[in-house]
Amino acid sequence: MENQRCRSRLNRMCVFCGSSPGKKPNYQLAATELGKELVERKIDLVYGGGSFGLIGLASQVVYDGGCHILGVIPKTLMPKEITGETVGEVRAVSNMHQRKTKMARQADAFIALPGYNASLFVLTVD
Repeated sequence: MENQRCRSRLNRMCVFCGSSPGKKPNYQLAATELGKELVERKIDLVYGGGSFGLIGLASQVVYDGGCHILGVIPKTLMPKEITGETVGEVRAVSNMHQRKTKMARQADAFIALPGYNASLFVLTVD
């Protein structure tokens, strides 16, 4: 019963990780497994909107599992970080500050996986 109450409060997870596949195969496995875990728990994904690399793997798994995806990306990064088709909903914002603000407001919790050099900066700097 306690576990069910916790799950109902956690509806959206913001995930930070690399837009490259990472140097170690375990990074790709971790991104895929995280996506599966979010789907199993019916938790939607909020992320930076990129379509490839580790975050591309995680977002595709969550999308394929039927959960909602919200990508938040500055307009200036769209040509670089979005290649091909995107999954889910993508919202364009004016700058990185708006991106962080929008992601923080949309998420109930945050996870940072390996492969994103600026994860601590993004998570801690206002």
